[in-house]
Amino acid sequence: MKNKFIKGLLVSSIIAISTQAATWKYAIEESITDVQGVYATKFKEYIEKNSDHKIKIYPYGTLGESVDVMEQAQAGILEFVDQSPGFTGTLIPEAQAFLLPYVFPENSKAIDNFFKNSKAINEMFPKLYAKQGLELLKMFPEGAVSITTQEPFTKPEDLNGKKIRVMTSPLLVETYKEFGAVPTPLAWGEVYGSLQTKIIDGQENPMFWIESAKLYEVSEVITDIGHNIFTTAVMANKRFFDSLSKENKKLVKNASEHAFNYILDYQKSIIKKAKEKIKKDKPSIKFVTLTDEQREPFRKGAQNVYKKFVELTGKSGEKILNQMLEDLKEASK
Repeated sequence: MKNKFIKGLLVSSIIAISTQAATWKYAIEESITDVQGVYATKFKEYIEKNSDHKIKIYPYGTLGESVDVMEQAQAGILEFVDQSPGFTGTLIPEAQAFLLPYVFPENSKAIDNFFKNSKAINEMFPKLYAKQGLELLKMFPEGAVSITTQEPFTKPEDLNGKKIRVMTSPLLVETYKEFGAVPTPLAWGEVYGSLQTKIIDGQENPMFWIESAKLYEVSEVITDIGHNIFTTAVMANKRFFDSLSKENKKLVKNASEHAFNYILDYQKSIIKKAKEKIKKDKPSIKFVTLTDEQREPFRKGAQNVYKKFVELTGKSGEKILNQMLEDLKEASK
């Protein structure tokens, strides 16, 4: 009887804490003016407008590298974190499905439909994230990925011997091997300096980040081979989320949805602006878009990456990939 009473007090305390006004910490892997920062700001605005809670946003670099931030989120030091599958791929191997080349269409409406309605995202991935102590709130696109290099390339042979920086994901390593390059995993903080000193020859990122992080300053060519879009995931510490009252859980979910709906349009609008700013700041920069014919050898190499993904993730990954492909087909209708 005594134990039941004590347990009852503990549960009541958790509920009381979750309903009191609090300051929640939210870390992102970009600056406050980039896509993740804008999403986090919209999330913060909704929370603070509709409750007494406050959100403190920590931009990239304020809490360490991506691996440090994820450890803090899992430990409950952070309530919310935004991190791409490129970094969580070692933690949740199946999330690397978002890194597979030539899976996503180049139709923005289809991409929006996919992120809104995908069964893989809304039903399958939350279970995998939960096993790592994370509550998956939203996944959203940040724009097409481009490759910056020092010299133009139009075929995989042109990348032979070229060191291309990739996020610390086994699948991205395999992708750039198939693309003919020497994949070089690096923490983000080392990228600009490594390009500047020619330790690496190039890297991949969405256009807004190439502009924001000034990567064009240490590159000569920006190439679009149509191979992927940059995806990111917003998560909460699961113990924290589960301890919230019903009202606060709804508040967090509504804030996530509010920010998500805003960011889908916002991330499209900044691509053109970023490109124009790069051209203005560095008129000598070359923008290259490969034709369908030129992309074919890269697409062919991608088939081997799909096989590697299944090898790395087993039946779980294969099941998720099949569902994603089905979701994408439905989204394109």
